[in-house]
Amino acid sequence: MILLGECCCFTLTKPRFLRPNADSVSNVHRRRRIKRVQCLRKCELIDFHQELIPYEVAWSLQKHIVKEKKSQIQNEGDCDDTLIVLQHPSVFTLGTASSDNNLNFDIKNPPFHVHRTERGGEVTYHGPGQLVMYPIINLRKHKMDLHWYLRKLEEVVIGVLSSTFSIHASRVEGLTGVWVGNEKVAAIGIRVDQWITYHGLALNVTTDLSPFKWIVPCGIRDRQVGSIKGLLREARSSCNDHGTSDLRGLDDNSLVDMIHKSLIEEFSKVFQLEYHNRTISVPMLCESEGKEVIYQRNSKLEFL
Repeated sequence: MILLGECCCFTLTKPRFLRPNADSVSNVHRRRRIKRVQCLRKCELIDFHQELIPYEVAWSLQKHIVKEKKSQIQNEGDCDDTLIVLQHPSVFTLGTASSDNNLNFDIKNPPFHVHRTERGGEVTYHGPGQLVMYPIINLRKHKMDLHWYLRKLEEVVIGVLSSTFSIHASRVEGLTGVWVGNEKVAAIGIRVDQWITYHGLALNVTTDLSPFKWIVPCGIRDRQVGSIKGLLREARSSCNDHGTSDLRGLDDNSLVDMIHKSLIEEFSKVFQLEYHNRTISVPMLCESEGKEVIYQRNSKLEFL
């Protein structure tokens, strides 16, 4: 018997002896069945995938939720997981390993806002058409292994590209993220506080890639950045369909919606989660820019 952490339970059923018939010949020799019943963890889904949420607002929201979960674990021993999905207005973010040498602009006069963060990794760009996922999960109830967690995030994106478009995406040894050929389509940068994760992954869907010219993305100089829209365009022009024949009339918003749905499903499958939606007012959230965000369980926001 293989035990998969604390996410599964197993039930033994009594032996069943079946008479052979046209419908169930394969069951004749089945003496005993072990039925695995998945026990999915609950995950709060905060979905802004059609909205542009200022980076500093989402960042403050994440940090408050982490603080809330740490308190809940201390008092109750566990907490539900949370997944935030959104888009950002154009912004550059720098991780703990970032160097100004990877900026192709004057830091005192940047083309877009710049934020230094506590996530791992180098500089990257966020902007419209890029789906960003911020999982805030308790790794004590999944697996307390950061390499495992990074590989699982990569697995989510690889599964999305494969199942939705039959695009073969892969990892590159020694690097974090997801690649199609020489193009990086998804960047990953995380922070873990007492085994609670935040920050996450960014997948280029219909993203304008020109702002990446202002930086050395993730500090990698010998590779390019790509998007799903660009890959589909290349596939059509090369007559290598990749299953895109039904997508030729798809506009940018529809493509983002399609990828969003697939990301949500794949993340649930990979991490064995069951969602319940949490609604937050977008105007109220965005009005908090530059202020501390206080997130309450009744789905309302207060600002200090």
